[in-house]
This record gives sequence, C-alpha cells and structure tokens, in this order.
Amino acid sequence: MIARLLALAVVAALALVAPASAAEAPPWETRVFARIGAPGFPAYVHVAPNGRVYAATYTNPMGDKIASRVFEWTASGTLLRSWTVPGQDLGKPHGVQVAASDARGRLVLLEKSRSRVLTLNLRTGRFKVQATLPDLPGGGRPIPNYATWGPGGALFVSDYGQDVIWRIPAAGGTPRAWFRSKKLAGAAGFGTTGLVYDRARRSFLVSQQTTTDPRDLLRGHLYRLPVRADGSPGPLTTLWTSGPLDLPDGFGIARSGNVYVALLGTNQVVRLGPDGRPLGRFPQAPLVGGNGSAIPFDSPSNATFLGTRLLVANQSAILGTTAHHAILAVETGEQGAPLVVPRKSRLR
Repeated sequence: MIARLLALAVVAALALVAPASAAEAPPWETRVFARIGAPGFPAYVHVAPNGRVYAATYTNPMGDKIASRVFEWTASGTLLRSWTVPGQDLGKPHGVQVAASDARGRLVLLEKSRSRVLTLNLRTGRFKVQATLPDLPGGGRPIPNYATWGPGGALFVSDYGQDVIWRIPAAGGTPRAWFRSKKLAGAAGFGTTGLVYDRARRSFLVSQQTTTDPRDLLRGHLYRLPVRADGSPGPLTTLWTSGPLDLPDGFGIARSGNVYVALLGTNQVVRLGPDGRPLGRFPQAPLVGGNGSAIPFDSPSNATFLGTRLLVANQSAILGTTAHHAILAVETGEQGAPLVVPRKSRLR
C-alpha cells in the first residue's frame, strides 16, 4: 500500500510540473507542425489510423517538371520518410493529395495530371492505380480533389473540375457518376472541394468554392447531401453560404458536430455550428493571415483533426511563397470526430 501511495504521489508531482497539453492551450493558438520541402504546395493533410501524419505536394501554379512526393511524420511533427509518385504527366499541372486510408492500411492518393486514384502500400512502397475518373461531356477536365468512405465502404470522390461526385465500389472498380448538380459547377475553375461522410446523419457534407449562379457568383457554400435507403442521393441543401471570395476548401468535423472550414481566399478558418451557423473566424482580419505563428496562413487548403488541433496545409497557391509551404497546427479546444475506416473498404 505504501509503495502504491508513493507511486501516486510521484505521478501527481509530475502532473504539476508537466507542460500544458494541447487541450489546455488557448483556442486558435497556432504553431508550425512541419515545413514542406520541394516541390512544395501542400494541399491536404491526412491523419492515418496508425497515428502518423501524411501530406503530399500539389500543383505549382508557375509550372515545374518535378514529380510529386508523399511525406510521413510522427504525431509530433518529426519527418520519418517520403516517397516519389511515379507515372505522372509532368508536362501538365500535376500534384497529389493523400485523401484517406483503406482497410488494408494503404494510403489513398488522388493524382491530378492523369485524374487517377492510387494506393500506396506503406510497407512495400508500391503504388497501384485503382481508378481513372472519366472526362464527362459539357464540363471541365476531371480533377479528383477529396475522398471519403461512404455507405457500404464505397469510396466517394469530389471533382474540382466537373460538377459530379464519384462513387468507386468498396472492392474497387470503375468510378460511377453518383451525383451531378449545377450547384457543383464552379466559376473560373474554383469548384467542389471538401467531402466528408457524416454517418450519424447518413449524409455527406460538401464544400464548394464558387458556383456559376450569377446571383451568387463569388460566394462558396457548405452543402448537405443525404443518402437514401436505396443508396441514391437525396436533395442537396445549403447549410452555410460564405462571404465573397472566401473560397472555402477542406474542412474538419469535431465530435460536437462543429465544422472548421479552411478559407483559401481570405486566409482564415471559420468555425460553424452543426446547423451551419457561423461561430467565429480566425484570424478576424481577412487576407493577411496573421495567426501568431512564424508562418501566416497563406492559401490554407484543409482542416484535419489531430486530437484537439487542426492540421492545416498552407499551400500558398496564389503567391507561391516557398517559405510558407508548411503544415500549421491550430488549437480548437475540442476533440475531432473519430476516423472511421470501414472493414469493406479494401479496393483492389
């Protein structure tokens, strides 16, 4: 008994002198999680079930001939290893986003130059082509942008260049246009971005940077898209409408149901309630991106939860400032919703 009491006292003493945890940090406190090397331009951060963090390099708006890379970090931001993506068309705009993990433990990658869905085996380093998104008539070229596991373990993929959400069977196969709407058509190429399946409400949340509606031309949206009992899409409804040129991009969902959306255009993160009601923006002043860290927000492109922090890819897609290519960690004060990888989501 005495030994146990002594052990308890030691634990209590350590707790008194331990540094404050991330959960005790003030809301919106921002730190640099990791800097991104060449070719730069990170656009999405994925936190995998193994507890590690992954991101890849995306499109250089000035053009380059450098193949994209996938990076792996510990949860504390220590770089472990990287892979070079094969088979890209380096003569076209090219880039990769790490979108998900499958039930086999592989990373699911979205490759821009050939409009492909790939997997990366972390043990062997092998890349495998899972699907190529079709080029639909009457729209732009296909650009796979975000992906999420939906009902039955199928993979659903948003398309930045076409007004469609794709469905790929859980066991792999040919992509099918699952949902099309003019509300997913973007102006000047700024189309559909984030996509997350909300299992509790059996619906998708979808972020849209702009629309072609002349009455709403410069504003983005967060939509809700229900899934009917037969697996078909229900009616698309608007949860939130952004300000002009906010350009909402990827987002993360907290356990509370709050949604944190990265605003690529105004260099901010907005917090929305489960009903889409705005609860605050950070920083309050748009455009300058000042967040208290060594690197300001510069085209923040996603918001992925790691515990209570948001990991935000700082893309610098407009200015192309290489010193701003980084992953930033933003404290929210609340836990993110748990990551779910369906057992059937094995692809090929």
